[in-house]
Amino acid sequence: MFPIRDDNPTFLTPITTIAIIAVNVFAWVVVQGMGAEPRLSASICQLGFIPGELVGALPAGSRVQLAPGLYCPLSSGAAWPTVFSSMFLHGGWFHLIGNLWFLWIFGNNVEDSMGHVRFAVFYLVCGLAAAFLQLAFNPESAIPMVGASGAIGGVMGAYIVLYPRVHVHMLLFLGLFVTTFAVPAVVMLGYWIVLQLLGGVGSIGATGGGVAFWAHVGGFLAGAILVLLFRDRRLLDRHPYHGWRQRRSPTRNWRRIDRIP
Repeated sequence: MFPIRDDNPTFLTPITTIAIIAVNVFAWVVVQGMGAEPRLSASICQLGFIPGELVGALPAGSRVQLAPGLYCPLSSGAAWPTVFSSMFLHGGWFHLIGNLWFLWIFGNNVEDSMGHVRFAVFYLVCGLAAAFLQLAFNPESAIPMVGASGAIGGVMGAYIVLYPRVHVHMLLFLGLFVTTFAVPAVVMLGYWIVLQLLGGVGSIGATGGGVAFWAHVGGFLAGAILVLLFRDRRLLDRHPYHGWRQRRSPTRNWRRIDRIP
């Protein structure tokens, strides 16, 4: 299943969401060479978040094996900046496109509830929370973590609190049969976070690479909580589909609502 759109209007032009997408694309093209080696591996080694390096569990100068014959030397400098830089790096085309698609679908409405500057701060804080929950469960991990999905998990956590009843349209592949259907955001996003929790429990004790499930969980929980502080009541009061008790049900005519620059 893959989300393709939601029945949720926006009033503000999502400037910050577009800017975040642009920074991620810029990093992928300029810093990571669109996935070409050796720039991809070098960017992950130098700018990816390595929990064991941050807490000093890994000796400086040692090497981490990313793949057979591919080693990542650990930096002897400060590892704190990688907590931020890792949010804008990706491991491949599908990783990048999938993350940015989720951000585009859910980010514009969350930005609509906060305003541009608040949303930018909210996004970065959720990314930090994601990294530190992953650190808490794997403090000695030598595997670099990259990707925007932790911060985007925070956006999804905020969305489920703000717009639980808004319908999200899903694309479903059943072999050669492809169809679409719509479910409330609370169902789609609730299903997603349950999968992350199950994956996180299953990954406890694992030493290899894979999906940073606990980063997803950390970002989601942070977003669901922090949105209560970052939301702007003035912006939400004009929104027709906010909360459980909506003034009217979503319709196909939502695009007729006037937008504000």
